[in-house]
Amino acid sequence: MDVGENDGENDGENDVGNDGDNEPGDRAIGVNLRSFTLVLNRTHSQERSPRDPRLVLANGFCFPVVHVLSLLPVLMMSRLIAFKLTGIPKIAAVLLVFAVSSGCTNGTKQPDGSKVVNVYSARHYNTDDALYDGFTQKTGIEINIIEGKDSELLERIKSEGDLSPADIFLTVDAGRIGQAETDGLFQPVKSKALEAAVPESLRHPQGLWFGLSKRARIFVYNPNTVKPEQLSTYENLASPEWKGRVCVRSSNNIYNQSLVAWMIEKDGAEKTETWAKGLVGNFVQDPEGGDVPQIRLVAEGKCDVAIANHYYLARLLKSKEPKDQAVIANVKPFFPQMTHVNISAAGVLAKAPHAANAIQFLEYLASPEAQSFFAEGNNEYPVSEGTKLDPVLQEFGAFEASPVNVSSYGKNNAQAIEIMDRAGWK
Repeated sequence: MDVGENDGENDGENDVGNDGDNEPGDRAIGVNLRSFTLVLNRTHSQERSPRDPRLVLANGFCFPVVHVLSLLPVLMMSRLIAFKLTGIPKIAAVLLVFAVSSGCTNGTKQPDGSKVVNVYSARHYNTDDALYDGFTQKTGIEINIIEGKDSELLERIKSEGDLSPADIFLTVDAGRIGQAETDGLFQPVKSKALEAAVPESLRHPQGLWFGLSKRARIFVYNPNTVKPEQLSTYENLASPEWKGRVCVRSSNNIYNQSLVAWMIEKDGAEKTETWAKGLVGNFVQDPEGGDVPQIRLVAEGKCDVAIANHYYLARLLKSKEPKDQAVIANVKPFFPQMTHVNISAAGVLAKAPHAANAIQFLEYLASPEAQSFFAEGNNEYPVSEGTKLDPVLQEFGAFEASPVNVSSYGKNNAQAIEIMDRAGWK
């Protein structure tokens, strides 16, 4: 399989068995064996149901099905079965049948002692399923996962208000989780286990959220045109010697926004804007495509240095595809001095109906037994010191991460975008 640009964020592809090619108005219904939950995935936004807020979850309507005997033939066929329905009358009929069969007749939440935790996740890796199963086996607490784009999940949480079933919001990039923080969606968590496992720079100062894996934004260079001793810092990449030699993705991307937000925190806005203008002046072309296309440009000799998240290069290294191996033969990684790092992170929501379970789940994700599994899902680095690294990451070698607290990325995001706009970073 070709190494793509999917980094665990929902890109509009199927979450419940749908092929992702729905015509306007089509709906797909899927049965998920994990929680015996019926999910109606919608291609267009709709008003949430005023009758039963529990039915409305992240990207669709959710029905906790208690009486599953009638579904057993379907469940035995596949872990995730989907079929299409078109037309409001059919949808209404399905909603009525399952709402009645499951007893979803009011908006009462489950008490905090219920053996369940509801996770709204913008992170989507198949390996995460094994993590969730491990938590359930260890604690008896079932995990209900609702996946979607981070912006859609956040809007859903806000629209559900006090009656939201969501316990945890999980996403990639500190800038994104900072948006949820700004919206006041988290509650502070005091946990000795989390504070011991997650370094101070990778968690919110008041415990609103915690980093669970980390990624480095590195240089990928062509060894045929660049010597490693020519590389040093992000600042140096804006110097005249790199004129017409640098490629990087658009300023619309949150990873670059967080890079600039980090520099604002570290160097101040004025110096950061000077750097951004110098960097833009060194672009070989207007930004186009994600991190992997930038790496390919380096391999093809069309630019000398790219800025990319480390795991994209790790994926290429693990790929058996000949064209990916051809890329790897012509690129090398370089970790800048005081490397900028970012995180996958999660926080307990302010209105979480199962807050105690949610905290227990976060503590599990930060534990030694789960850290390597969680990080390896995307070739990331674990946040917990001493966790065994993936072999490819071991080959990358050690690096010195910046001590700047990642919570500054969300705080400085708006200013970072303004600076990038003024610098001409398209």
